[in-house]
Amino acid sequence: MEFRPLPSSLRMAARGLAALLLTAGASAHALVIGVTEGVSYQVTEAQIAPRFEPIAEALSKALKQPVTIKVLISYNLAREALKKKEVDLVFIHPAHVALEAVKSGNYKALAFTSGYTDYKVSFLCKQAQPISDWKAVAGKSLVLPEVDSITSVITRAMLREHGVAESAVKVTNTRFQEAVPFYVTNGFAAYGATASAGVIKTWTDGGGKVCAESRGVPIKQWLMSTKTDAATVATVRETLLGLSQSDAGKRALAASNYTGFVAPTNDSEADLMRWLGI
Repeated sequence: MEFRPLPSSLRMAARGLAALLLTAGASAHALVIGVTEGVSYQVTEAQIAPRFEPIAEALSKALKQPVTIKVLISYNLAREALKKKEVDLVFIHPAHVALEAVKSGNYKALAFTSGYTDYKVSFLCKQAQPISDWKAVAGKSLVLPEVDSITSVITRAMLREHGVAESAVKVTNTRFQEAVPFYVTNGFAAYGATASAGVIKTWTDGGGKVCAESRGVPIKQWLMSTKTDAATVATVRETLLGLSQSDAGKRALAASNYTGFVAPTNDSEADLMRWLGI
């Protein structure tokens, strides 16, 4: 059979079709959202993804491409995923893990969660007076949540700030923040560190005291990969910040239990890294 080359017009059409298919394939690429919530609250992996699905749907609609959710149930899984750049966008509860990713240069803060920009650790205690002499804390017992929780990271920063070596305090770690008051109430610890507003309220309503409070730290941050193109970054930011401004957006937020997201203030990132020991 004699081979006859395609006419130039058909070759051009074929190349155009191939380019169109490649473009369609690229636009269908799924943007991956990583989600890691706190380790010191009783939340299971099966409970996390459904909370973020409506937000993922809102982003998918705005970006006109699929958006998938990857639950990172532990902080070390989150660190590994961020190191390998397995996620394009990530919602991270603990500030120290978020700041580690920012420091690496692989991710940049995109939005903060309303109501969580001033997260503070309180020391629960029985004495009525605030701690005035931090040297007196040395040798005392202190109960903390999970070692790698942001509450424990902030607590260690507090001790360093006031010149108290962590080794000078008798530290006990408990899995959940809700268990912290039990140790103080029953004399197993002189101080209990928690940042849970509910735990603190229950404690003070029952006559308990708060004898120290940390500086505020923004938690529950959205980070975006620095490899993401500017148009996608702008669309994701606009969508997240605009959710609280429409009925549809508020419905998407309802499942997450968050009221909205705000633009980050990056001025203090370097100072926070220093203070938290990152």
